[in-house]
Amino acid sequence: MTTPVDLPRRPFGRTGFHVTPLCIGCAPLGDMPETFAYSVAEEHAVATLAEAFRSPINFLDTAAAYGDGESERRIGIVLRQLGGLPAGYVLATKADRDLTTGDFSGDQIKRSIERSLRLLGLDHLQFVYIHDPEHTTFENVMGRGGPLEVLQRFQDEGVIAHLGISGGPIDMLVRYVETGAFTAVETHNRYTLLNRSAEPLLDVAVSRGVAVVNAAPYGSGILVKGPDSYARYAYQDAPPALVERVRAMAAVCREYGVPLAAAALQFSLRDPRITSTVVGVSRPERIAATLELARVAVPDELWRQLDALGFDMNDPEEFRFA
Repeated sequence: MTTPVDLPRRPFGRTGFHVTPLCIGCAPLGDMPETFAYSVAEEHAVATLAEAFRSPINFLDTAAAYGDGESERRIGIVLRQLGGLPAGYVLATKADRDLTTGDFSGDQIKRSIERSLRLLGLDHLQFVYIHDPEHTTFENVMGRGGPLEVLQRFQDEGVIAHLGISGGPIDMLVRYVETGAFTAVETHNRYTLLNRSAEPLLDVAVSRGVAVVNAAPYGSGILVKGPDSYARYAYQDAPPALVERVRAMAAVCREYGVPLAAAALQFSLRDPRITSTVVGVSRPERIAATLELARVAVPDELWRQLDALGFDMNDPEEFRFA
């Protein structure tokens, strides 16, 4: 059972940009074996990016921290080959702390942006998130001379067009969204078949006209590779209770002839509160495979059975990473 893939471009919050509901995640292309448990050679990354730019997807997501600049550097190689960012394409990156010292000062964010521009080979950035602010304090990010003020200065100079916030803890992200300073929020691993702790964030963001970008719909891999091949969720070993839950979901999907990965991806794609879903890719063929998963027809009854399997957000063992 398949249905035509539909990638109508959607307004990206108040930015004026329009993006596809699928976004190519470039963290794996930064060669991060400590995070993903596999490595990606430069030639494979470049080929994957070239395929991404040929695809109907017009949204790319990276960060200064991905491979400590390697993801951005590899994107820059392809952008130079293309003569710049193709028309109609949206590239989002993230300003990061110093990964060695933990420095999250305004000065460090300035250095992060300057390096991103150099590695990407661009003179301006369409969209920049403040990345993983759980590694500092709200007061530091929002305070005088802090990361937000530095990025707003870049905005005033025309170097950055729009700002967002991207991180883990949901209560923290809600607090940032409520400031009104950001046009988009990115959450990861918190809105999947297995973990729906981002529900409050989605509601708050939509009520304020802030775009929601949902990353890691496969929970970093377990929902696409299966628990026997990849028993990890949110970049760490998955607790036994979570592994069993995935096995149960996979069994139900098999009854309907639907890949578990298709259900996991479409769980995010079908939610009207989510502007775009970020899917990490590591090989050129993964882009076509992702589009195929988006085409698979998922019966309503399967959604009901997956929901009936439930999840216990109060289980500290199952959701210790939330």
